[in-house]
Amino acid sequence: MSSTTSPFPERIELTGEGLVLRDWTEADLAAMPDLFDHPDTAYWTPLVSPFDEAAARARLDKARRLRAEGTSILLAITTDGGAALGEVMLRRAPEGTELGYAVGPANRGQGLAARAVRVMAAYAFEELGVEQVILELEAENASSVAVAKKTGFSLLDVPLIEGEEKGRPYVLQTWGLNRA
Repeated sequence: MSSTTSPFPERIELTGEGLVLRDWTEADLAAMPDLFDHPDTAYWTPLVSPFDEAAARARLDKARRLRAEGTSILLAITTDGGAALGEVMLRRAPEGTELGYAVGPANRGQGLAARAVRVMAAYAFEELGVEQVILELEAENASSVAVAKKTGFSLLDVPLIEGEEKGRPYVLQTWGLNRA
């Protein structure tokens, strides 16, 4: 974390859009494999696969470390502050303030990702004072592109991001949403 980057609060709970976005807890460890150990999640995200109990522990530890460093916030997506249905992320990066998300397979089709993105974007604009949030998506990931469009993001005219993750090449487009 640079000296000009303010730290994130030790605890965060964001509400809106019928959601409660909250910190991951020890109590969530048992549910995390059901949320993240899925072929679609493994394919489209950098999350490890298989995503087992050890991966859940590593994810929780990483979430806490990244928060303490002031680089990222990883929050559980819930409807009531209880059972986690997915995750939403905010990451401070050189290319901008990036959002990301993953919704458990049993919880898809309820608009959770779009609602969580809107709540997290509002937090970034109102509390962190950022002017733009971005999503980095593969054009072939129709579900994520639909979330970007549904939440008002537009494709930015910036270079594509090419890389390789888990032995698979990827090309990411950058989508942006500006503060209203």
